[in-house]
Amino acid sequence: MLIGVPKEIKNNEYRVAVTPTGVREFVKHGHEVIIEKNAGIESNIPDSDYEKEGAGIVSREEVFSRAEMLYKVKEILPEEYKYMREGLIVFTYIHSNAHREETDVLLKNKIIGVSYEDIEDKDGKFPLLSPMSKIAGRGGFIAACEYSQKIKGGRGLLLANVPGVRSPKITIIGAGSAGLGAAELASAFENRVSLLDISMKKLEYAKLVLPKNVELLYSNEINIMKCIRDCDVLINCILWPKNRKDHLVSRDMLKLMKKEAMIVDVACDENGAIETCRSTSHDDPVYFDEGIMHYCVDNIPSAFSETATTLLCNATLPYALKIANKGIKKAMLEDEYMRKGLCFYYGTLTLKETGLKQNREFKSPEEVLGM
Repeated sequence: MLIGVPKEIKNNEYRVAVTPTGVREFVKHGHEVIIEKNAGIESNIPDSDYEKEGAGIVSREEVFSRAEMLYKVKEILPEEYKYMREGLIVFTYIHSNAHREETDVLLKNKIIGVSYEDIEDKDGKFPLLSPMSKIAGRGGFIAACEYSQKIKGGRGLLLANVPGVRSPKITIIGAGSAGLGAAELASAFENRVSLLDISMKKLEYAKLVLPKNVELLYSNEINIMKCIRDCDVLINCILWPKNRKDHLVSRDMLKLMKKEAMIVDVACDENGAIETCRSTSHDDPVYFDEGIMHYCVDNIPSAFSETATTLLCNATLPYALKIANKGIKKAMLEDEYMRKGLCFYYGTLTLKETGLKQNREFKSPEEVLGM
């Protein structure tokens, strides 16, 4: 199979889908890899490193026109719509649920779309979200440190334990990969940290890996309200169901918070856990609502592109190789967990959540594959 890797063009997106090690694996299995010139430069991967492993360095147009499988990081953007064509396999974070126009284009052009974010494992977890979540959680706390500075529009609060001063209070909702990452850094700076989740299993695991000064609470309305009254920073790490209509933290609940407090939404789900959150970019990362500073950058890992690129490729490569080695249909037929990521198939929408959210007709992956 011919794998094409373009340079990402989303605002401040510095990751690239494949590392030189990933190229080596494709070539070893008999596949051809073409990469857009300077695609990896923002992750400190020069073209020469790819060429050493057997990749061809080509123009953007050649990547899109020749590739059988497009191996990316972010969704298909309007500038890339013209390159979509029937039968092209798009393997990336597609986020069709949040992008109606993208969904229109991918359906019209009969592409085959496999979304990183919807692939599951046997435990019901999301293995291609987890590595980026770990970075996003840590990066979310780092962002809180930055935007708590007075020179960044914050209150001038140092998020650390300083003798003679009351330690800041950090509330983190969600004890998954992102939440644990945020709690790890926040507690390392000796803040007062509360971590909430509805899963006792996750809280028990958090108890094993986090310092004893982290308060572990069952997530319910009473505990959330108690925590947000007192917190200096609220970090949301909850992956919100795509068609859920309510919110974990409503606009009215924000009125209970300190006016100098800050919200960091790591999850950045559309109509997500925090009602007042909307996606922002690295160029314009914060806004105020109800007097509360919100930081809602939807691609936090891009700020740590060298680390993120390596982790992302490590996670996605086995799946990309399976598609390349077996072909898209056989790969999907044989792997029920990977099949959950199939969201477009030759003009048919195969992701239920997007169908319900956008009021579109859809079929199951099993139906379109003839199972």
